[in-house]
Amino acid sequence: MLLFLATVYHFMHLRVKKLTPTAVLPKYANPGDAGLDIYADETVVLQPHEKKTIRTGIAFALPPNHVGLVWDKSGLASKFHLHTFAGVIDESYRGELQIVIGNFGSSPYVVEKGKKIAQLLVQPIAYARVEEVIELDETSRGGGGFGSTGLN
Repeated sequence: MLLFLATVYHFMHLRVKKLTPTAVLPKYANPGDAGLDIYADETVVLQPHEKKTIRTGIAFALPPNHVGLVWDKSGLASKFHLHTFAGVIDESYRGELQIVIGNFGSSPYVVEKGKKIAQLLVQPIAYARVEEVIELDETSRGGGGFGSTGLN
């Protein structure tokens, strides 16, 4: 007997508006990828230890009860030491998506127009009701953090 494994994807609509004719729409590089690739809409030189905001030329409308999370491209992070910042996009935001990138490397990096610079994860939001309490429940970890589990 053959066992067939079916991958079930949950799709929602991400309405994207090009703000410039040269903007590249976000896209998944491979089936099953979690992040949509985001592309630069300008060429910028990032000097070592410099941070800049890069235009993408797109705006979008997230589905209700969803958030956009901007993450590094792993190749840019590992090979060129580039890191993204300020990565939370609320569902009500309708302005241009701009990516804040820092160069932690020792060489300048040229962000080229039309090239991948980040990835966007679109995720449902779990809303929390904040409740003030006098005490919290006990756990084996307690208040341990910042290397308390044996980081050398």
